[in-house]
Amino acid sequence: MKHPAPACAGRWGKKEQGFTLLEMLVALAVFSLAALALVRLQGVTLRTAADLDSKALGQIVARNLMVEVQTDPAPPSLGKEEGEVENGGRRWRWSREVKAMDDKRLLQVDLTVDGQPGASPVVLSFVRVVQ
Repeated sequence: MKHPAPACAGRWGKKEQGFTLLEMLVALAVFSLAALALVRLQGVTLRTAADLDSKALGQIVARNLMVEVQTDPAPPSLGKEEGEVENGGRRWRWSREVKAMDDKRLLQVDLTVDGQPGASPVVLSFVRVVQ
C-alpha cells in the first residue's frame, strides 16, 4: 500500500529555480567592471573635447596672425620672433620663424601658437611674397 505524498512534496521535490548567491556576486562584479569602464571613457571624452576646443581656438589665433603677416605692406624680417596675443578670453603665446626661399621673391613663414601648458601647439606654415 502506498502512502499519500505530503502536501509540500511537490514544492521540495523539484529543483529550486533562480540564481545562487555566487552567481549574483559574479554578475555584479562583471557589471561593476563595465560601469567603471564607461566612467573612465566619459572622463577621456571630456578631456578630448576640451583639447579639441583649445586646438580649434588656437587654429583661429594662428590664422588671424597669418592674415596680419600676409596683409602687412612690409614683409616680416628674417629670423625668429615671439609674442603674446589675447583671443577668446585667453592669452596665447606665438613664435614665428621667417626664412628666405630659393626664389628670393618669396618668404617661408612658420608660425607656432601655444595656448595651454601640456596641450599640443598649433603649427601653421605659409609663403609670403616679398614685394
